[in-house]
Amino acid sequence: MHLRNKPDPWAIFIVLLCVVAFSAAQTQQNRPDQKPDQKNDQKDGQKNDPKRAQTSAQSPDIDPSDPAVPVWMRPAVTAASGKGAGTPAGEGGANVPQGQKTPPPGEVTSEKGGFRFRKDVEEVTLPVTVVDQKQHLVTSLNRANFVIYEDNAPQEITSFRREDIPVSIGIVVDNSGSMRQKRAAVTKAVVNLVQASNPQDEAFIVNFNDEPYLDQDFTSDIGLMREALDRVDSRGGTALYDAVIAAADHLAKLSKHEKKVLLVVTDGEDNESREPLEQSIRTVQNESGPTIYTIGILGSEGRQRSARRALEALSVQTGGVAFFPKNLAEVDEISQAVAHDIRNQYSITYKPSNPQNNGGYRKVKVVAHAPGYKDLQVRTRSGYFAGQQRAAK
Repeated sequence: MHLRNKPDPWAIFIVLLCVVAFSAAQTQQNRPDQKPDQKNDQKDGQKNDPKRAQTSAQSPDIDPSDPAVPVWMRPAVTAASGKGAGTPAGEGGANVPQGQKTPPPGEVTSEKGGFRFRKDVEEVTLPVTVVDQKQHLVTSLNRANFVIYEDNAPQEITSFRREDIPVSIGIVVDNSGSMRQKRAAVTKAVVNLVQASNPQDEAFIVNFNDEPYLDQDFTSDIGLMREALDRVDSRGGTALYDAVIAAADHLAKLSKHEKKVLLVVTDGEDNESREPLEQSIRTVQNESGPTIYTIGILGSEGRQRSARRALEALSVQTGGVAFFPKNLAEVDEISQAVAHDIRNQYSITYKPSNPQNNGGYRKVKVVAHAPGYKDLQVRTRSGYFAGQQRAAK
């Protein structure tokens, strides 16, 4: 049998102190300083705060391209990583997200909260050519030398450029039976025109007889253009006006450059088009319609008169020039003159004082004055139908 030792009073006292201290610590830890609903509110606030949530959004588990992912949860774009970086869009240096096309000229887009907004910029851009009394190009003018009138009311110029800018060109060539012996000279002239152009230009080829054919879509490849021009199927009639309408529509919908040009080569009068001359002119007269240059390789005097009037109307109304070579040898010289004209234009933009949504036809006149010059002549479109291009699209 073992005898138990008698308890030491000091030991009992120390044990009691430890028990009291432990109890006090437990009580302090379990004291409800915050109400349970306050704790939940705080957690919910952190959960719904985009700034706080964005930190966790950097997780690789989140796909920024998934449309189901809210905008504020997508990884931020950083200059260092380049993630999410887009393609520069214009002078402002704005970025366009990957996979998204740059908005066409005249259109501004923005994104907010995952929704896409679009608005049209109510401006008109005019390609302007200035020549002196001897028909020499004048290329040294500045913004102050020009005044623009729309329906006889002066307009405020919002942008002025005089550098060589890229152009979208539609080349429309008569492929009717009467052109068979002339196509080689035309092909040579067109190729030389393209070679004299800006390296960033784009062009397409439309051959037409009783209807137009797109034989080469937009390209900068001269070999492809030459192949399309050599695709001679000279037969049938001459549907010139239908070809112009189709080519202008193709320019409006698919060109990537703001500046647009049509070069039309034919040897006779239209005799197959479904649309009349007036409708073809109206179709190309919009805020950003093309400048049309025409080359008429005309035949007999009887046909020449009416054909000449039609080609001059297409050119003059759009700010271009109608050429009538005396022989095939002159066609190449003319193509060089057209290339020189295109490369030495001013690009002037203004915002009409009469809102575009009011519609209607607007007469346009541009006047140029400069010291040392007398009677400067200005070529640009004679007018446009407001809102026509946006309605067509």
